[in-house]
Amino acid sequence: MESATSLKILRFDELPSATEFASQIEPRNVPAVFSGCAKDWEALTRWNPSNGGLDYLQERVGSRIVEAMMSRSAPVFYGDIRSHERVPIPFSSFIGLCKQHMQMEDGDQRCSAESEVGNSSISQSETGSSVSELTPQQTYLAQVSIMNAENKGQSQLQILIEDIHVPSILGKRKVSSINLWLNCSKARSSTHYDPHHNLLCIVSGRKQVVLWPPSTSHMLYPMPLYGEASNHSSVALDCPNFSVYPRAKNMMEYSQTVMLHAGDVLFIPEGWFHQVDSAELTIAVNFWWQSEIILSMVEHMDAYYLRRILRRLIDKEMNQMLCITAYADSGTSKGQVPESANKERSQMPLSVTENAQVDVDTKGNGQQNHSIHDLEPVALQALHELVSLVHDHINVDNSQLKLSMPGSDASTEDGQQNNLVNLEDDPVAKILWVLNPCSLHSMLSSMAEHFPRTLEALILHLLSPVGAEVLTRKFDELDELISEEDRSKFYQVFYGTVNDQFAAMEAILSGKELFAQQALRNVLDKYLGAKLDPGPGERVQRSF
Repeated sequence: MESATSLKILRFDELPSATEFASQIEPRNVPAVFSGCAKDWEALTRWNPSNGGLDYLQERVGSRIVEAMMSRSAPVFYGDIRSHERVPIPFSSFIGLCKQHMQMEDGDQRCSAESEVGNSSISQSETGSSVSELTPQQTYLAQVSIMNAENKGQSQLQILIEDIHVPSILGKRKVSSINLWLNCSKARSSTHYDPHHNLLCIVSGRKQVVLWPPSTSHMLYPMPLYGEASNHSSVALDCPNFSVYPRAKNMMEYSQTVMLHAGDVLFIPEGWFHQVDSAELTIAVNFWWQSEIILSMVEHMDAYYLRRILRRLIDKEMNQMLCITAYADSGTSKGQVPESANKERSQMPLSVTENAQVDVDTKGNGQQNHSIHDLEPVALQALHELVSLVHDHINVDNSQLKLSMPGSDASTEDGQQNNLVNLEDDPVAKILWVLNPCSLHSMLSSMAEHFPRTLEALILHLLSPVGAEVLTRKFDELDELISEEDRSKFYQVFYGTVNDQFAAMEAILSGKELFAQQALRNVLDKYLGAKLDPGPGERVQRSF
């Protein structure tokens, strides 16, 4: 995840030039606040509710029909259509609701329902809806079009465009849409992201905006991609259920909050999650436009970009499965195990030779160049633990190898592996993980020479998906440290312990692929809200 500094909200007291915005701000995809930079709009005076602005709007727009959002969960307005409905209403009637609410807030109760044009009682014939009554607390003019480039007809509130200005920082960009946001009483939007860049401009009142970078979306549990509100978070704002959404416990650690007043402008880059609290009688206008990234993506490349992005997320997830997830609470860094684990290992006996008696060397080449007594302590300890694990769980004799693990229903005669994918659950993977490449090299070389049958059993029958991933990562590190000649000799010895070297390679690669497949499942669940069912032949995870 990017550093907190690189994602910190930018703040400006003056609007930069269009060139500066295009070259230095927009490409960073980080929110920016431009304080007071819309104060020259006529709308700030003409629409001001405390200065007759509601009368002006009512007279200017008249009874044009607009769609109001009526929430069943007010004052929270969730994006999912199951929580609200769009209700047609004359604009003048909604302004009447605002006036009524404003007078009630001021303590003036003399306003009767009949004294306002379009009071809180809106008839079914006016709305064309089954809803017979609207209240200020339930109703919100959200995203009512002032201009829409894709709408060939006239927008409902197009007449209001005369009172606002397209911010100069947008230069010659093609604005997709301009929208009005007007709430009578306090309102709260659900957490969501937009597929466009956004400039939110406050005309009257104030809004508090909480923002999260796209990289934290897994903590916000976006709704499934196939759903109607796929850009909204599943986490309820009023009462989050952390038993259902455990990652949400940490979401506020990565959030940033800004308070916007009349004249302030906020740039919200595409993909940034945001949640907005609006004060009483707040009016805002926003501008949406497509980013250069989206504009430059040609359709025939979509499948390729999808695979590249998924691959990046899978790689990141695999790293987290190996270190961050496994030892997040211990404060250890990559490639380390907790101090408690090292202490536990140091207290174990080093009687490797006790197990040597049951290991029949049928593949020895007569060379004795890797003396066990020459191994450094950490490699000797690892060798002892691996030999003990294999002989505890696998019967090694002259004729066959059979898995003997408590609670296991799997036989290793057909080459099946266990399905462990978490580092903390797999003792073999943990032993390999703590070794540096050179220690691993010397330990495996000694194991191949003195315990070839045990190494064969380890590779073919006890190496889990996470173990295969750890082993090959260590091999990659080792390849960077030794010469090509030494690499060739090492792998010849390592794979030479197995009768069928192709079977050994297949076991390791199949394990790696199962590990990556679990990472893909995690990515689909975290970022898309989708579940990938186990494929044919895949088995449930088990531990020792």
